[in-house]
Amino acid sequence: MDEHQDILKELNKSIHLSVKLESIHKVLKDRFPFIDRIAVAVYDAKTDLLKTFSHSSGPRAPLIHYEARLGESRSLMEILKTGKPRVINDLSVFEPPLREHTKRIAAQGYASSYTMPMYVNDTFFGFVFFDSYEKNAFVPDALRHLDVFGHLISLTVLNDLMAIRTMLATVKAVRDITATRDLETGAHLDRMAHYARLIAKGLADQYHFDDEFIEHIFLFAPLHDIGKIGVPDAVLRKKDKLTAEEFELMKSHAENGRRLVEAMLKDFGLESFQHIDVMRNIAEYHHETMDGQGYPMGMKGKTIPIEARIIAVADVFDALTSRRPYKMAWTNEEAFTALRRLAGKQLDPDCVEALIRSADRLDEIQRRFHEDPSG
Repeated sequence: MDEHQDILKELNKSIHLSVKLESIHKVLKDRFPFIDRIAVAVYDAKTDLLKTFSHSSGPRAPLIHYEARLGESRSLMEILKTGKPRVINDLSVFEPPLREHTKRIAAQGYASSYTMPMYVNDTFFGFVFFDSYEKNAFVPDALRHLDVFGHLISLTVLNDLMAIRTMLATVKAVRDITATRDLETGAHLDRMAHYARLIAKGLADQYHFDDEFIEHIFLFAPLHDIGKIGVPDAVLRKKDKLTAEEFELMKSHAENGRRLVEAMLKDFGLESFQHIDVMRNIAEYHHETMDGQGYPMGMKGKTIPIEARIIAVADVFDALTSRRPYKMAWTNEEAFTALRRLAGKQLDPDCVEALIRSADRLDEIQRRFHEDPSG
């Protein structure tokens, strides 16, 4: 019997992308020992942000929880213009002033790199980076092999992201068609998803979040109120105070959201997907409060999943700073005061302070995702 073992069998498992990258890296390193790092960055076209997503660098990662404007990197933009990968066999060719990511890579001691763009149906969605501590490491023979592995990595990342994004697009279409959007415009969902990402980044060191976890909070944030699809418009759009019966109906959206998420995960074959509990928890628990007075479970304090606590702060902040039929938009400073007043009672204090520490980024998000006059 042939005793051959599949050297990439880890790719068949439901495990974190970073573990899959480490498996690919190990196979590559057996053939090309000079490859010291593989990293993936994903691109958000709405904001032009290139964001660190996963890596095989181990504890010495030079770039985590990092983002930068793609349009501000001439070298990376050149890759997209030419359609060709980038080979740099001596990273010292970059002249000051260096971009922050270039400084960090150089400070870690990397001397050469190979960068491949990732596409799906001709649409750019990120880069794969291969780095080495050796100069002149990326010779033609190595590059031929790296091209194959680069595309394998791209497909692996796609497997992690595209099914989720397709599901989210389906949800958006359903919300639009059913016209049960309440006051939650697309701009609101974009804003609070970006607020949630800022909070998660601000807590990353304290809570040991990796970039994959942060990105999934960002991706899943727009699903927080998906259960409202099943709440009648008469309740959703009512401008007067809800009756006790109507409020109970409104509260049901949290448990309905969990059921809808479970149904979608089954339909899309994603039940065992990594980080999928983040989606479930966001849909069901984002109205739980620190004092135990929330719903649907009356959970208290740190027993509430951190992703739900993050979404709660992002959602309340956007509600406060957005115009509504019954109120004017508050300033960010007024909202900060209110958030601090709610901290420890309704909202998680760590999440509140993480958002406030990111105050310089909030204006930019609000400008980019402002309300349409018809919205």
